[in-house]
Amino acid sequence: MWEFPEKIKELQKAKTDLQGKILPVESLLDKITGLENSINILNDEEGEILFEDFKKEIDNIKKDFENMEMLLLLSGEVDRNNAIVSIHPGAGGVESQDWAQMLMRIYLRWAETHGFKTGIVDLQPGEEAGIKGVTFTVEGPYAYGYLKGEAGVHRLVRISPFDANKRRHTSFSAVIVYPEIEDTVAIDIRDEDLRVDTFRASGAGGQHVNKVSSAVRIVHIPTNIIVSCQSERSQHKNRSLAMKILKSRLYDISIREREEKIETFAGDKKEISWGNQIRSYVLQPYRLVKDHRTNMEVGNVDSVLNGNLDVFIKAYLKMMASSRKV
Repeated sequence: MWEFPEKIKELQKAKTDLQGKILPVESLLDKITGLENSINILNDEEGEILFEDFKKEIDNIKKDFENMEMLLLLSGEVDRNNAIVSIHPGAGGVESQDWAQMLMRIYLRWAETHGFKTGIVDLQPGEEAGIKGVTFTVEGPYAYGYLKGEAGVHRLVRISPFDANKRRHTSFSAVIVYPEIEDTVAIDIRDEDLRVDTFRASGAGGQHVNKVSSAVRIVHIPTNIIVSCQSERSQHKNRSLAMKILKSRLYDISIREREEKIETFAGDKKEISWGNQIRSYVLQPYRLVKDHRTNMEVGNVDSVLNGNLDVFIKAYLKMMASSRKV
């Protein structure tokens, strides 16, 4: 009897997921039919006058079709969920820390462009420049599905702005992506397995930050997973958010154990160094961004650094869909 409400929730979620894929198709068909009817009833003179309007409408239909195609590629069991993204610099001090901050900006810009809501959970600034690490959330339909392919080591080659001799440097940073897990998913976390510490939040925040130990660090002793949160003014809220992230990471582990795969949700956690990168961003001696898994290349580096990642995301999703068919 008690399982019945949960079963209703599952069916409602399945219904919502199906509607999310069916409704865009119906809307696209309606637009195509409407445009076709408009063209058929116009004479040549009217058609010439409205040519630019028709062209804009066709471009909009193409864009809708591309978005629909992307949604059809998102079929994983948690692809629809919000995403939790962590970025960690590799060895190299300020160079890698600056690159980690650049990557954070790329993903925040991408999320903003696509209407996703983001929130910084934990940010550790570098002493000189850049960041020592960051965790942020990306909220919206299919946020995890879109971003899961970004997990891995990212390599930057450029003339260092921190080198007085203007030498070329190579920097590495790792991106880890987890699905945010809903409260209805059962993950066993025992109180005795947790060590909870509080500390004063770093960075801007005024007198409250300086006087109150509102930030929370949780260590899951059996797995040695460490989660920190300092984004909220309330210690209770920081603890709640840290527990949500811990739950997502433990879920990730349980899924990988169940499916006996090294990388299922959080991506490849290899050493943050040469030879392990999934994508290279080269600013010198030439300008090119190349994804080493899909061989997708983009020459407009500035566009990518401003958050235009869709070409890489789509190429990865297509590659994964093709591999599942084989």
